[in-house]
Amino acid sequence: MNKKLVGFLLIFALLVAFALNNSTLIQNSVIAPLNHIKQFYHTSIAHISDAINQHFYQQEHLEELQEQLKMYEKNHLISHQIASELNRLYQENNATFSSHPDLTLVQGLSYATLGDMNKVWLHMDDFNRSKIYGLVHKERVAGIVISKNNQPLALLNNDPKCSYAVYIGKKKAPGIIHGRKQQNMLIEFIPSWMPINVGDEVVTSGLDNLFFSNILVGRVTEISQSQGYQNAVVLPYYQESDIGFFHVITQVR
Repeated sequence: MNKKLVGFLLIFALLVAFALNNSTLIQNSVIAPLNHIKQFYHTSIAHISDAINQHFYQQEHLEELQEQLKMYEKNHLISHQIASELNRLYQENNATFSSHPDLTLVQGLSYATLGDMNKVWLHMDDFNRSKIYGLVHKERVAGIVISKNNQPLALLNNDPKCSYAVYIGKKKAPGIIHGRKQQNMLIEFIPSWMPINVGDEVVTSGLDNLFFSNILVGRVTEISQSQGYQNAVVLPYYQESDIGFFHVITQVR
């Protein structure tokens, strides 16, 4: 009797897994509730962890956090003041351009597919399904955010569908970088007449309206020629396995 029950449960589990992987309707109705459950779980764990840390390390930890908060608040106010002054300068000179950059902190919930560490479900308030966002981790590019089944999905740097505009080296040679399911990324369509070298630093150009300019991406490790253009292999700075928290750029300017 027990063997029959185990066999029945195994067959039932396989049928459910098959249905989830092959039915968009089922995915749309299941993924959102699952992500809410995951968010509740992560929030509960965070509250428990905070309570334990506060109990055992309260005084020392709070003093350290207070100092960090002061530093972040100062930097934030300075940045805000610089942006305000720039906007005032544009207005005084009758310029139509103004700068209102913005970003938000988001939480990684889980990998979207078992065995694929390049796709991560996110918890993100005010998510616009029609937009693509830039994703940053500790001031380094981590990937992009797209909509899948009406939920925010992070495509990390190594995902082949993750691509954005970059500059290479001091001469700011332009190119488009994308993942390829390897540790290294690839930059294509670099003009052949612009000098680039192994060891050059790669940063975002901001021309794709996904990232601010000059956010760190990685370094060139290899250069090749292809149909009138140059290609460059890049080792990205973001190599984290921690999918806890990221910043999403919600507005570039």
